[in-house]
Formats: sequence, C-alpha cells, structure tokens
Amino acid sequence: MPNIKSAIKRVKTSDKRRMRNMPQKSALRTALKAVETAVDANETANAQEALLVATKKLDKAASKGLIHKNAANRTKSRLAKKVNALVASQS
Repeated sequence: MPNIKSAIKRVKTSDKRRMRNMPQKSALRTALKAVETAVDANETANAQEALLVATKKLDKAASKGLIHKNAANRTKSRLAKKVNALVASQS
C-alpha cells in the first residue's frame, strides 16, 4: 500500500477505472466470440447480425480508450473477412 498521498489517490482512481472498464471489456469479448461461433457454425444471418454488434462495441471501446484505435480496426477487418467468406461460400 502506498504511503504518499498522490500515490494513494492514483491507486483509487486506477481501481475506479478498472472497475468501470471491466464490464465493457467483457461485453466486447462476448460480442467477438458471438461472431466467431456463428461463423464456425455456418450461420450466415447470425454472423452478420453479430458482426454489426461487435463493430459497434469495438468502435465504442476505441473511442473510450479501452483498446487502441488500430487494434479495433484490425479486429473489425478480420471479422468482416471471415463473415464475407462465409457469405460467399453460402451463395
């Protein structure tokens, strides 16, 4: 435990931020997993819907500073490639 006043405050604020970020990060991972499972199960409609939800959550997380902007864009691109490949194979 820190003894210096500013360090004590820093611990408190970082704990608050961590508690605020945890549910968002968990929801983001759940959304990403939903896309992956839909693609693995060859469910085109579910995959496309899940991709929209995941894209929104990724953009929100990047704007809040939860993840880096480039990481969000990279993840969106990879998911879109998988969903588009699934749609193309179904046609």
